[in-house]
Amino acid sequence: MLIETETTPNPATLKFLPGRPVMTGGTRDFATPEEAEVSPLADALFGLGDVEGVFFGSDFVSVTAAPGAEWRDLKPNVLALLLDHFSGDMPLFRPGSAAGIAIDDAIADDPEDADIVSQIKELIDTRVRPAVANDGGDIVYRGFQQGTVYLKMQGACSGCPSSTATLKQGIEQLLKYYVPEVTEVRAV
Repeated sequence: MLIETETTPNPATLKFLPGRPVMTGGTRDFATPEEAEVSPLADALFGLGDVEGVFFGSDFVSVTAAPGAEWRDLKPNVLALLLDHFSGDMPLFRPGSAAGIAIDDAIADDPEDADIVSQIKELIDTRVRPAVANDGGDIVYRGFQQGTVYLKMQGACSGCPSSTATLKQGIEQLLKYYVPEVTEVRAV
């Protein structure tokens, strides 16, 4: 089994492609070792000690190195864990862990904005998320309120030095162009 590696715009994050599906639906972001306990793979990656974040995409795993960690030292260990996991057909989540449930605060949408919200979500799903997934991350819609769209950045996008530029000059401009009711985009 060959696991390919790609750099991301976030220098602390590498994208690992095992050549097979990782998540069959949705994505999953682990920002702490405690969150990672539901996944043997994420737990093992955090167990390396120099890992600050793990993100599962449809066909990739993004790993964010802790400050001060060197990828030349960390990468072989990450590759070994991923190779063991995927070649052994091990489960991604522990049984009974409610792994598919991720609860975080969303901003309540006004029911009168249903058409606007629908347009925003469609643009994010069809234009933004595929491009961001190529960079090892994800952007999730969190709400729309008084012209402001709230998005959560995950994986390589979280903490990326260029994420603010992507959010403001890319996503915000796209949404403003297609949905005139949008006045601003903010990360939550």
